[in-house]
Amino acid sequence: MRQWIEGARRGDQIAWERIVQRFSGMALAVAYRRLGDWGHSEDAVQEAFAEAFANLAKLQDPEAFPGWFKVIIERQCQRVLRRKKHCAVPIDDTIAMDGEKSNVECIAEKREWQNRLHQSVEGLSSHLKLVVQLFYYEGYSIKEISSYLGVSPSVLRKRLFDARNKLRSSLLVTDFVTMFNDLYEGGTAMLHIVNGDSVGDKLKKGNIRGDILVWREIYPVGPVSAAMDEPDLRSARAAYLEAALGVPADEYRAACESQEQALEGFRKYDEVVLWFEHDLFDQLMLSYLLHWFSNRTLGGTILNLLCIGEYPGIDLFMGLGQLTTKQLEGLSGTWRRIGERELETGRRIWEAYASSDIEKHVGLLEEDTSALPFARAALEMHLARLPSAKNGLGIVEQTALELIGNGVVTPLELFKESGTRLSLLGMGDLEFWYRLRGMSEGPNAWLEIRGPHTFPDYRDNVISLTELGREVAAGIRDAVKAQGIDERYGGLRLHADMTWRWDAGRGQLVYI
Repeated sequence: MRQWIEGARRGDQIAWERIVQRFSGMALAVAYRRLGDWGHSEDAVQEAFAEAFANLAKLQDPEAFPGWFKVIIERQCQRVLRRKKHCAVPIDDTIAMDGEKSNVECIAEKREWQNRLHQSVEGLSSHLKLVVQLFYYEGYSIKEISSYLGVSPSVLRKRLFDARNKLRSSLLVTDFVTMFNDLYEGGTAMLHIVNGDSVGDKLKKGNIRGDILVWREIYPVGPVSAAMDEPDLRSARAAYLEAALGVPADEYRAACESQEQALEGFRKYDEVVLWFEHDLFDQLMLSYLLHWFSNRTLGGTILNLLCIGEYPGIDLFMGLGQLTTKQLEGLSGTWRRIGERELETGRRIWEAYASSDIEKHVGLLEEDTSALPFARAALEMHLARLPSAKNGLGIVEQTALELIGNGVVTPLELFKESGTRLSLLGMGDLEFWYRLRGMSEGPNAWLEIRGPHTFPDYRDNVISLTELGREVAAGIRDAVKAQGIDERYGGLRLHADMTWRWDAGRGQLVYI
């Protein structure tokens, strides 16, 4: 809130638009409570926003904006009442139905439930009705309503409890929240697409309004194509992930089909919010989704993006999963609108990453990707994974050999240290164990892992470099020539006969 207020004071139009978007529903509910007329309520709210903007410099504490703005709205309503008493205009209860849902019985049933819902809510006392409208219709949190109305959270919770009991007795339903989600046509229906179960679970526990779709994929690992639902690609990818990470192929295919089906239903939402972070894992996921949306007609759905690379008080920000439920709630509403530039940038990144042409991967560094501020650094990290001009090692393998050479001897410690150094990869433990296994197997292994456990349970074992590992780490031997390689990064297939290496220092390919 403070950031928006300070930005609006400086003339930042986007900051002011976010304030308007955040408080419009709340303002309209309060105005309608006083005026009983939607048209005049909208006029009063518009005038209130104009007055608030003109007097924003007079607001001493930005955190006091909700209560301060409520006073302005009530003053505007009083002016309307003094000018003339108008008759109330009936609420328009027409239903905007999806073109595919034309079943007459369903329409009639939904209309009947909506009418009963409106009548029941209107029958509540004024103080119960207002909190129901703000909490269920508009999706504001208890904390926000408390600040806005000047009523304690405990009193508000008691009012919601009383309102639910009254509505249950009149509507004969037990799941009041679901009833509103299914039947109420007002407010904003939102879908939040997040990068992992940890973030998804925290958002569900918090006051984030809307449905949650956890996108489960590991695009930095294994083959991909521009269209990920191609049967041949899906079969090849499923087989790869099962062999490399131990993900059962059948479970992978089922999960893909389930999340794709959920994504295809995005048009039933007013807004979609993508929650991602700065690392390669997330930037590839974000690029894929932007590519996917760029090939669809959005209709009336608005796309938003929340993407961060740091958080106050966290020295090494690894991702959204580090944040508490309360911290994630604080990010709500700070997302920005996704436009054509973001969609086009995501499309170009994904198509290049899915290409088998190394020049297209490298060419991304020459393109303007500023619409996605974290993309360039993530793409540089992607290229750093490729065989280097120095010794044929990618950055993961090079880092692991260096840490072991410096005395890191346990797999768990090696994973933690590598994760800190290579945080921009966003690499999980399954991928790391896979890389470690590849370095320790075969007649020309670089590592020796001793102990009672086998992959993936390496935790109590001890790691050391082989003679070949020391030579490769020092640049005496070329890793690709010494051990060979058969790996997939996006659309690239790495093999022993490659004629190029990546020179990270100069940021260019070296042909050999």
